[in-house]
Amino acid sequence: MRSCPVCGEYSFSYQEVLWEELTSEWDLSPQETDYINKQQGFFCNKCNNNLRSMALADAILCNCKFSGNLQEFVNNLQAKKIKILEINEAGGLGSVLKKLPGHKIIKYPEHDMLHLDFPQNTFDLVIHSDTLEHVSDPVLGLSECRRVLTMTGACIFTIPIIVGRLTKSRFGLKKSYHGNINQRNDDFIVHTEFGADMWRYAFEAGFSSVKIHSIDYPAALAIEAK
Repeated sequence: MRSCPVCGEYSFSYQEVLWEELTSEWDLSPQETDYINKQQGFFCNKCNNNLRSMALADAILCNCKFSGNLQEFVNNLQAKKIKILEINEAGGLGSVLKKLPGHKIIKYPEHDMLHLDFPQNTFDLVIHSDTLEHVSDPVLGLSECRRVLTMTGACIFTIPIIVGRLTKSRFGLKKSYHGNINQRNDDFIVHTEFGADMWRYAFEAGFSSVKIHSIDYPAALAIEAK
């Protein structure tokens, strides 16, 4: 990655964001800790979006076949025709996407991803970033995303992925939280630790095509389900 897919900036910074309790709960190896720290803590000096948000932006641009960055995209006539549902804030992308007349953002707990209050075939894109692991039933959550999409639409999202293991439910285990060390709200509880088989959840939700975008493997992956 030479420049930020969100704003086009060429300079970046980095800081570690994981804490010891979380790495212990997830039994992360030093290598896994390093790339998850990079995913969350490597950020653009201009727009402050981190690597996972950059991966999401890149996947959106690829889906729309646009060769510039996201800030340029929202000023394009093609983009102004697209209807986008953003579930929770996808990093700092919302501040860019809100310039589009067809953009709508909803947030938990006012809106439940398992019961989206929209008719079917409403949106061209549904996006969410590091949200699905907090949903008690990820297949149902993705099914709802599929239901509100048009027939040619796509759900594009990021999740924390530990690429060297299979997905694991945290049901019955000690409560684990994302966000930061001081956040213990119910909406930060992690229900699912996603692994290399994360693609199957989209198929089980009824999607017929799943594509994985990478701008920095294994730290920066985004999933496109159509």
